[in-house]
Formats: sequence, structure tokens, C-alpha cells
Amino acid sequence: MKSQDVVSSKIWTGISPWILIGAVVILLPIFSFITIENINRQKEHTERLLKEKGAALIRSFEAGTRTGMVDRWAGFQLQRLLIETAQQPDIDHLIVTDVSGVIVASSNPEQIGRTYGKNLDLEAISESPNIFWRIIPSDSGKKTFEVYRRFTPTRVPMGMGRNRFKNGLRFRPMMPFPEGPPRSEEHGQPEHGGLFPFPTPQGENVRRVIFVGLDMQGIEEARHSDDVHTVIMGIVLLFVGFAGVMLLLMAQNYRMTRASLSRIKAFSDTLVENMPIGLIALDPSLTVTSFNQVADRLLNLSQVCATGKSAGDVLPSIFLDLLQNPDIQQRVIEKQIVCRTTGHPRLPLEVSAAMLTDETREFMGYVLIFKDLQEVQSLQKALARSQRLASIGSLAAGVAHEIRNPLSSIKGFATYFRERYAHVPEDCNISTILIQEVDRLNRVVSQLLEFSRPVRIFRRKVSIADVIQSTLKLMERQAGAHNIEMHLQMDEGLPEVSIDPDQISQVLLNLLLNAVEAMPEGGVIDIHASQDQDRLVIQISDTGPGIAETDLSRIFDPYFTTKPAGTGLGLPIVHNIIEAHGGDIRIESHTRGGAVVTIRLPIESSV
Repeated sequence: MKSQDVVSSKIWTGISPWILIGAVVILLPIFSFITIENINRQKEHTERLLKEKGAALIRSFEAGTRTGMVDRWAGFQLQRLLIETAQQPDIDHLIVTDVSGVIVASSNPEQIGRTYGKNLDLEAISESPNIFWRIIPSDSGKKTFEVYRRFTPTRVPMGMGRNRFKNGLRFRPMMPFPEGPPRSEEHGQPEHGGLFPFPTPQGENVRRVIFVGLDMQGIEEARHSDDVHTVIMGIVLLFVGFAGVMLLLMAQNYRMTRASLSRIKAFSDTLVENMPIGLIALDPSLTVTSFNQVADRLLNLSQVCATGKSAGDVLPSIFLDLLQNPDIQQRVIEKQIVCRTTGHPRLPLEVSAAMLTDETREFMGYVLIFKDLQEVQSLQKALARSQRLASIGSLAAGVAHEIRNPLSSIKGFATYFRERYAHVPEDCNISTILIQEVDRLNRVVSQLLEFSRPVRIFRRKVSIADVIQSTLKLMERQAGAHNIEMHLQMDEGLPEVSIDPDQISQVLLNLLLNAVEAMPEGGVIDIHASQDQDRLVIQISDTGPGIAETDLSRIFDPYFTTKPAGTGLGLPIVHNIIEAHGGDIRIESHTRGGAVVTIRLPIESSV
């Protein structure tokens, strides 16, 4: 799976379904409220528009009536004006009634004389300057928006007196009617106007009510279209808001996922790069995609620029044999092999090969993990040697005890014969040689007993410089006799160490004696003491012939020696003393000559 797919998968799986439900629960009421408010505002706007249109028609009709005023309101000119005004396509009807509801003029002449608006309080309406409206069904079954108020076609002209006449009519000053007609939901909300009733020629106040019916079909269709548009926009905005919330959550999840993947990648890269075993990753076409520093060190992959190359060109063939094993599809293939690479003619490795798959079981390639077995094999050899030495030590201890008792008797008889035949030189010399050989055999037995018994350590805090310098003083005469120079180098600030100074002095003495015996014609011995973290390091190097490579693996075996008169127990005893201190000892031979002994001792005792 590609990294983008991994990120996308983690983004969606990281969003809880409760978050999605919460977003819907929050956004749905908000956008529903906004949509309903928009529909109500459009409805109120439509009603206000129709009401204002009806009021404008009434005012225009009153103005037209004043222009063509006749002496009777039911006259011809009033009726004709109603009919002509009602010819407009959006006007359904125009009706003028008196306060008893009798139609005195109508856009439909057949209605004159009939009653209209009996369910309304015409008395209150005729006395109020406000505008009222209602929605009623028309004769065709459609809805009609009806605007009605009192009908006042006359005003007092400017400059006319109280008793001026025009066209045979006598006008009196206009008096306002009390405001505040009864309000009801049926009549709608009144709107104040500035109209007043007019007097008749005889001076009587004849009150009229005018009704204007407006066709709502076009407006209803437009409003319905607006409502549909508003609902659609509300739904669209709901989805946009939901998408916005989702995008924010996805962006946050994406950022967190990328950060998490970056941390995981950094951790895995650091872990892979610094793990103590080699790792090589291959793609499905067996091309090397990556390797860590251990794999590079063991197989020298960086020298051939292995990344991007075929595994067959840069890896040993035995690695490819593991990858071609048919069992690799079901399990991890493990095998111990001996690999030959540049710089490692014989490199023992334990190799594990496995297939790489993603979460969907899609094949992604192979991974090879291997570790160097040289150290493991060395430890195994050391363990086997220790076990062998333990067996030899037990056997030697028993033999030594059995030999020591007869040696005492032999030495006693040899001493007796040397004293008895002191006047016979030949017999005296034989007795002396016998005594010397018994002593030498006794020393070998003593060393054998010392090697076989556990080393007893009596630790105390001492300065390693004092221990080394006191040992060098013991060796000065012998080194000078063989023309050997001894150089001591001590690093500054070396701490005191918890050791048995007598035992460590014996170790140094044995190693220095071996170095002196290896250089009978003279040479140089260098002693260097330093600190490596929590370890004290002592190095002793000489300029002698060194140690044969075939002998290096056996120098700590008991009774192995290259000296004609050696017992082969000196270095095994040194090894036991160093191990008893919790340290380690390593001997190397330089190709240019000379041997180097490295002793590492813990500064603080763990016992």
C-alpha cells in the first residue's frame, strides 16, 4: 500500500461516527431555522408588497374619482372608473360598499345592489384611516389578496372656504375620524393612512368602504419558486456546512496522521539503522531498496552502491536461495550459512528471510535479517573451553594429591642418599639431580592445584598506578639483564579500582615475564593504563616475534606452551584471575611483530 493510501485510510478511520452524527445534529437545526426564516420573510415581503399595491390602487382610484366627480356616488362616472381600473390583469375585482354592506359600485355591474363584506365590521372600518387585508377564494377557485379600507375620494382644496361650491356641490371642512379600529387576525395588521370621509351635497356624512381584490396566482407561483429555491439553497448550505466540518476534521486528522507517521518513520528508521543486526529490504522485483549500517559493514554494500540494483548483482547467491524457497510464503526461513565477502573470507551468519505484506495482504517485497555469528561462536568456544578446563582441573586436583605424597618420600630418600654418599661425587650428583627434579615436579603440582581450585579475591580500593609501578620494580633487574626497556604511560585522572592487588600484580608479573622471555636479544615493553567508560584498560605490548595465528586460539588452554621448559599453566591462571575480577583479557599478535595483551577491569566491583 502506498503511503498516500495509508494516510487516507488513517484519516477516515480516525473520524468517529459520533462526530459525524454530532455535526448533523448541530447543523440541521441551524440551517432549518435559517431556511424557515427566509421563507417567512419572503411571505411577509409578498404580503407587504400586495398590501402596498392595493393601497396605491385605492389612492389612485380616489384621485381619479376626484377628477371626475359627479353629484351622485353611484353615478355613471364612478362605475365606469371602477370597470376601467379593474381591466388591469392583476386586479380581480373593485367594489365600493356602504357601511351596511350594500354594493354601490363594482367592477362587475351585476353585483350592484347586493351585499358584500357582511362578516366584517364595516362601521369600524369606515371610521378608521387604516388599511386592512385578507386572503379569500375567488370565483375561479384561486386565492385573491383583498385590500380594503374606508373610501374618501374628496379633500378640501387649497384656498377654499367653508361654504365654497363647485359644480353645484357644497364642501365643508374635513374632520378626522377617530383612529384605532378593532384589530383582529382576520383583518390583518392595520396601516395608518391620511384619508377622511367626504360630505354629500346635502351635508350628510355618507361613509363608504372600498375593496380591491388582487390576483395572487403570479405572485404565489413566484413565491413558491422562491420557497423551492430557498429550500434547495438551505439543503445546499447544509451540505456545504457539513462538508466544511468534515474538511476541518479531515484536515486536523490529516495533520495528526502525518505527524504520527513522521514520528513512527523517524523511530523505525533510527531503530533499523542502529539495530545490532543487518537488514536488507527488497521490492517484489528483487531490487535492493534499503539496508542498514550493519548490513553495509558485513557485506560492503555501500562500496557497490547497492540501492536500486538487483539483488543478484550485489548479494551472495546463498541469500537468493533463501528467497526462492517455496516455504517463504507460509513462514520465515531461517538458516545458518557461511558467507564469503570482500574482507571476510569466511563469515558465519544466521539469516532470516520473510515476505512483506501490507494490511490487505498485498505482496510488497522481501526482508532479509542476518547477524554475525563470529562473536557467538567465540563465546561458544570459550564456554566449551571453560567446561573442558573445569574437567581438567578436577582431574588435575585429584592427580596432584596422589602425586604429592610419593614426592615427599622420594625427596626424603634422595636427601638421605646424598648425605650418605657425600664422599662419592657421582652418587652425590645423582642424588642432587633427583632432589631438583622432585622440587620441579612439586612446583608443577602446586601450579596444577592452584589452577584447579577457585580463585579467591580479596578486594580493596587501590591506585592501579601503584600496583603497576611496584610490579615493574620487581622486573627491573631481569629486564635489564636482557637489554629490555620498559615504558609506562598513565592517563591522568585514573580513579581507584576495587581489585585484589596481589592477584593483579601476579597477572602483570606473569605477562611481563612472558614478554621478557620472548625477547632474549632485547627490545621494548610498553605499558599503558587508561579508562574506557566504566572500565580500566591495561595494555602490555612488546617488540618480540609475536604469536603464531594457529596458537592464538589455544594460549589459554592448560598445559599448552611453546617454551621448552614451560608448564603451560601461567596464562590459564592469569585468565582465571581476570575472570574472577569480572574483567576480560585479549591477546593479539601484530603482523609487523610483537604481541599486545589487553586487560579490561571494572572500576567498581559488582560483588
